[in-house]
Amino acid sequence: MNDQILKILSQQAGDYLSGQSLAAQLGVSRQAVWKEIKALRDSGYEIESVTNRGYRLVSLPPFLNAPAVNAQLRTNILGKELVVLDSIGSTNEYLKKLGSEGCKSGTVVAAREQLSGKGRLGRGWVSSRDESLMFSLLLRPKMAPSEVACVTPLTGLAVCKALREETGLDCRIKWPNDIIVGSKKLVGILTEMSAEFDAVEFIVIGVGINVDRAEFPAEIAAKATSLFLETGVRYEKNRLLARVLGQMETEFLAHDLELSPQALAEYAELCATLGRTVGFTRNGRPAEGLATGIDPSGALLVKQGDGTVCKVNAGEVTAQGIY
Repeated sequence: MNDQILKILSQQAGDYLSGQSLAAQLGVSRQAVWKEIKALRDSGYEIESVTNRGYRLVSLPPFLNAPAVNAQLRTNILGKELVVLDSIGSTNEYLKKLGSEGCKSGTVVAAREQLSGKGRLGRGWVSSRDESLMFSLLLRPKMAPSEVACVTPLTGLAVCKALREETGLDCRIKWPNDIIVGSKKLVGILTEMSAEFDAVEFIVIGVGINVDRAEFPAEIAAKATSLFLETGVRYEKNRLLARVLGQMETEFLAHDLELSPQALAEYAELCATLGRTVGFTRNGRPAEGLATGIDPSGALLVKQGDGTVCKVNAGEVTAQGIY
């Protein structure tokens, strides 16, 4: 009921709303409304109450919360259904469950804390409360499973552009799913899908951005960074989420969830992997070559020592000079 009260109060544009009106809209007693208002105040929401006038939302807390995101969101599809959780195991897993229950395309789930998040190849993505921006987005595109590979690089392009514009940092893309600053990882992206036969039921795109982290465990300290470490600024996560979702919607609609020639050109311009020697596995054996481009399916094009060009579609790829 907290979310419902916040949604109603935020729509009042600073006007008072009586407890009786709130109770009627929610189908509960005025006493129940009072208890929920008290809980919201205890959580950091400033809600003013005046006798014979009612309640008024004065200000929102600085941590990630749906009303603050909604107030800055300028999308038509992405995030129109938005869930913000205090703590969750994995936003991807939570949203996949919502997807199997029929939630709308464009639904977004974000969390202040993620306890058992995951990256590619089963790696963990755990962050303390309010240190990172972690969210997942569900889409229901009409496409074949083989076409989903384009979604990750298109997401990377959108997130990279949004962060460059918002922060001024020289963010780059490390193929296939990371955003880096210098040689350190700033963002991870994980795309999963549910499909039946030759059609996709839904796609879930998970994005994790290191925002306020001041330090990392010793084993990854040389490989990871955050917006705070790079700029000394603590970015407002509600604004950041609205900004990133806006750029994602722009890119998805402009390119129809495909790597169009324009998207490929922009991706190549920002891709730190291209022009570097990369190591990968081919036919079960280690191989290496020069990363020369990205094809329309999202595969990395690698020129080997004998001059042949092969496509690397997935798996672990190491790039010279990058983790």
